[in-house]
Amino acid sequence: MLFVHSLDYRGEKEVLIKVGLVGFAGSGKTTVFNTLTGLSVPTGFGGEVHLGTVKVPDERIDALSRIFKPKKTTYAEIVFSDIPGEHGAESRGLSRKSLDRIREQDVLCLVLRDFDNPALDSAPNPVADLQAFLTECLLADLGVVERRLDRAKKEKLDPTEVAAFEILKWTLERELPIRSLSSQQLNRALLRGYGLLSDRPLMVVLNRGEQDAGNPLPDSISRTLEEQHAAGMVLSASVEAEIATMDAADQAAFLTDLGLSESALTRFIRTAYGLLDLISFFTVGQDEVRAWPIRRGTHARQAAGRIHSDLERGFIRAEVMPYEEFMRYGSEHALRDAGHLKIEGKDYVVADGDILSIRFAV
Repeated sequence: MLFVHSLDYRGEKEVLIKVGLVGFAGSGKTTVFNTLTGLSVPTGFGGEVHLGTVKVPDERIDALSRIFKPKKTTYAEIVFSDIPGEHGAESRGLSRKSLDRIREQDVLCLVLRDFDNPALDSAPNPVADLQAFLTECLLADLGVVERRLDRAKKEKLDPTEVAAFEILKWTLERELPIRSLSSQQLNRALLRGYGLLSDRPLMVVLNRGEQDAGNPLPDSISRTLEEQHAAGMVLSASVEAEIATMDAADQAAFLTDLGLSESALTRFIRTAYGLLDLISFFTVGQDEVRAWPIRRGTHARQAAGRIHSDLERGFIRAEVMPYEEFMRYGSEHALRDAGHLKIEGKDYVVADGDILSIRFAV
């Protein structure tokens, strides 16, 4: 039986981007979490993980919704997890429980303190905190890798997997993160289930006072992030929290006074998308207009699987309308008549902004 994907065929997969916020005591991590999510989680020391979901703004989804007037508009979403660290005002470590929690995240976000905190006796030292975190991740991964190799000596394991873990050990012992290894150097399919921390995309947020909010990252941190294949940004969580309570016009003026053109959330989302190399394709109709985040380079059949496994399993072809072309002609009918509606097979590489309709048989 032949079907064409429509939005009443409900997707079964959770399409969320999970970002874990972690930081040493006094870094302002929970304030950053509140700034990004719009929540009001109390700051302080506790063992509870707090979750907050935000929609990823996309003007293309807004435009498509104005055209189709759907019952529902669904944006891509980011789920932020505020992951607790060690207790104690001067603690500069992460517990094993915290490390286990961040293994579940798509992106790790380390919040570094670069402001005077009256609750702490020590001056801010973001460079040292960054290095301490990197070292913890490397040592945690090395422990996992060495245990796996020790097991390989006692059991007959796949030689391909053993070779991959030897590469991991060699890399970690040279204080390099696993994320520095390319897909040609390392088959990551062999690593599923291990939750290696230094293979996670890493983002660093330098949390500053208001007077330094518009200044760039210091060279010392930028160099380390480059070496670590990571990304960073600067914000002042306390100021951003204040901005979030203002009217839109006042927000823009305040940001300009700080030397900024965008809110912290907008800059954060762009950085996270860049780290994960994410793009979005769309599905449209009267029931729903929806954005689906995928990795750049994803083929049409895999993209169909993001919507529902049946679409991937029974994939026949994809009807593709590039967003810019669709907006130029104003409708699928006009686009088809102009010869710009594309029929693509399973190996088509989905482009950012493609509007897809999947034909499949089950």
